[in-house]
Amino acid sequence: MNYADIKRCDVANGPGIRVSLFVSGCTHHCKECFNPETWDFNYGSPFTENEIEQIIEYMSPDYIKGITILGGEPFEHPNQQGLLPLLRRIRKVYPGKNVWCFSGYDFEKDILGRMVKEWEETEELLSYIDVLVDGEFMVDKKDLTLVFKGSSNQRTILVQESLRNNEIVLWGE
Repeated sequence: MNYADIKRCDVANGPGIRVSLFVSGCTHHCKECFNPETWDFNYGSPFTENEIEQIIEYMSPDYIKGITILGGEPFEHPNQQGLLPLLRRIRKVYPGKNVWCFSGYDFEKDILGRMVKEWEETEELLSYIDVLVDGEFMVDKKDLTLVFKGSSNQRTILVQESLRNNEIVLWGE
């Protein structure tokens, strides 16, 4: 897996001050994507143990509330494989910090309906994610008043609660 950027202090992609990891590789190609360079799976630099250690260090201050993973597309299969060592480590070192993830895929249709069945990594990846913002960015539904999302079709899902209840539970509702 390659990554485009690691932001040490991000306040735009989830609540509080967070570390953000922008992965490379996305097949959605949303019109007016804010990060089109990350569509290329080869963009940026290889994500290695050094980057995992750097993120773990960046997350150490008490004022860091968690990590946000976006891109690119975290749920592309190669990115799922690349993210698992990081998320395993975060859950071990910082069990009280939260994990947010942005995906253009639909939670029920794509992630639960297809990926969980096709790839063994998906279920484990989901087990580490607290909040998922799902759905492709749609320029015709762009809404600058929305919190932590770009278009009105996107949802902010409490993943663990949704999995336990077998129905979508939204964050902040």
